[in-house]
Formats: sequence, C-alpha cells, structure tokens
Amino acid sequence: MSRIGYKAITLPANVEVTSDGDVVTVKGPKGELARSLAHEINLTVDGTKVSFTRPSDDVRMKALHGTTRAIVNNMVEGVSNGFKKTLKLVGVGYRASKQGDKLVLNVGYSHPVEFEAREGLTVEVPDATTVTVEGISKQFVGDFAAEIRAVRSPEPYKGKGIRYEDEYVVRKEGKTGK
Repeated sequence: MSRIGYKAITLPANVEVTSDGDVVTVKGPKGELARSLAHEINLTVDGTKVSFTRPSDDVRMKALHGTTRAIVNNMVEGVSNGFKKTLKLVGVGYRASKQGDKLVLNVGYSHPVEFEAREGLTVEVPDATTVTVEGISKQFVGDFAAEIRAVRSPEPYKGKGIRYEDEYVVRKEGKTGK
C-alpha cells in the first residue's frame, strides 16, 4: 500500500501555493495553474512545505489522499520546470511539419492530418521525424501527445507508426510460408 499522501511537498524558490476552498492555485516562473480538488482532503501550507491530511482511513479517502498529493506535486513541478513529451515518426515517408500554429502529419493516409496547438502548449518539430510537446500541465501535455500518437500507433510487425521517444515496441514474427 502506498503512503505517498503523507509525504510533504517541498516548494522550490519562486513557487507559491494558495488554497481557496476546493480550488488550489500554484504560481511559478513558468506560469499559473488552478485546479479544483476533493473537498475531503485538507491542504496545509507551512512556508516552503505543503502537507495533506485525510479525515478517515477508509479505502476511498486513502486513494484521494495520495491522488491529491500527486496532482499538487505535478502542478508544482509544472510551474517550476515544465513537462515535455517527444514523439518519433517511424516509417518510410512519415514526416511532420509545422505550418503556423498547426502541426501537419503525413503518416501514410491519403490526406495530411492536422492538429491545432492547444492553449498553454508549445508544439515544435526539430526535424521531419520528431515532434515535441511542452507545457506546464502534465495532463494537457500527456493528452495531446496521446492524441498525436493515436493517429498512427506503432504496429508490431514492421514497427511503423508514431511512438514516444523512449517507447519500446514489442515486435512479432510474421507468417512463414511452407
């Protein structure tokens, strides 16, 4: 069983956490994030430490305790350092380009697939087969990267598709003729 909820968060310099009812606001050098959290979990800010307490030890409260602590920790991490996901396009003729605010993917369909960059996210194309998504919200960065990957997820026979930079695709052996 995890006891992550009891672990206090140490705030880096230039990061400020405030709580107004159920809404927690985190301000830092990269921006500001606000999120509504479960009202059962109590948040306490003591200078550079943020701690969480739960009212009871039932299963739901234990789950909310650790989840709430992890969410606030990701908010603190995001406004101080930010999050980044890198995707690789693997396949003959697969390429990405950026046209204004749009990300354009040519991944084997009869038409290019276009994505509008969401507010708060930065999408860059350092080369034709690499796409990076950066932002301060871990959830938004992960969701947008997953949407891009879902356009052509990696297939197990040739390994073609869009994958995360550190993702390993388990390859299968193809059919053998007799």
